[in-house]
Amino acid sequence: MSALAVSTLLFIFSNVAAAPSNLDPTQAVFDTTLPPQIGWYDPRNNGGRFLDFTTPKFGEPLNVIISGLSDPFILTDFGFSYYTKSLGYSQECLGLHYGDLHGADLGDGDGVKEQQIIVRQYYFPIWGTCWESLAGGHHFRAWKQNGSLADSGAWFIGASKEENSSKNHKIVPNGYNLGRDWLVERAIKGGRWKSNWWKADVEWRTDLIEPGREGVNHGIAQDGRIAILTVRRL
Repeated sequence: MSALAVSTLLFIFSNVAAAPSNLDPTQAVFDTTLPPQIGWYDPRNNGGRFLDFTTPKFGEPLNVIISGLSDPFILTDFGFSYYTKSLGYSQECLGLHYGDLHGADLGDGDGVKEQQIIVRQYYFPIWGTCWESLAGGHHFRAWKQNGSLADSGAWFIGASKEENSSKNHKIVPNGYNLGRDWLVERAIKGGRWKSNWWKADVEWRTDLIEPGREGVNHGIAQDGRIAILTVRRL
């Protein structure tokens, strides 16, 4: 080793040795802590809202969110159809939709987008949702939050209970709260479809939408509670 190299090493060593040491030996040099995972984004932060657009003026509450921290399978369109069946819903009668399409702005950069899914209470096999279309019952619409500004993968759901066909499927009194609670009760109880079992944990939020009937379709009041479900596969 040359004299220059030796001198350089001695200089570095002497400066390191002389430097005060006030570091906690257990402290990491680099902070590798990741921020908490995001299960959903508040639509209001980007101009969205927790009412859908049934008409340009009135909407129905988005009263259930299935968090993006749920089982990844049910965050897909195909997997979500399985999960809805485990809760007692299925596709519309004969796959045909009657009535208006609703829109929703989830604040994800996509603006107002049409409902992606509508399912109805599955009273019994084969023709179960056809009976719901006649007799009324529970149903929900769903939209996925997956735009470029807020890509959580969460499902935003507007659940309600409706009248029978003779009353043009109007929402029953207290129908938004009833529809939400029916869905949530089944989610936390757990269910299965085609050997897949799921069970959900629920967090109730009361700070996302004002209770009451202002801006709500049919003028039916809702209680301002929104259920955040995190669904686990068992």
